Amino acid sequence: MIYTDKEKYSDILNSSLTYLENSGFENIKADAEGYETPKSYLKKGSEINITPDIVAEKEGRTHYFELSLKSDKPKLLKSKWLFLNTLSNLKSRRFKIITTRGHYKFTQEMLEDIHLEDKKPIKI
Repeated sequence: MIYTDKEKYSDILNSSLTYLENSGFENIKADAEGYETPKSYLKKGSEINITPDIVAEKEGRTHYFELSLKSDKPKLLKSKWLFLNTLSNLKSRRFKIITTRGHYKFTQEMLEDIHLEDKKPIKI
């Protein structure tokens, strides 16, 4: 999810956090009330900050989670996903997509566009 959509979809973010807590994830960081904010990455040559929606640990491995929700800026969302996927591969971490009803087709089309068809979205 991009920064401009955070307020609009805060309820979905909270339900995702509850799902992850119930699934055994620990040290959860998210840009939500009551949670520590995850580390941001600054795109060199511009003023674009990339912050994962949720960062959590399970069994000693760090996972990056992104909420896939319909957006007015799909190009920005695609570049964020590609960056986080590359970062997770470099650091032996996991990158996963969380989506919800009404956003499944959008998510699948986005993953196909950036050639990440092998990613299976978590459906909440």
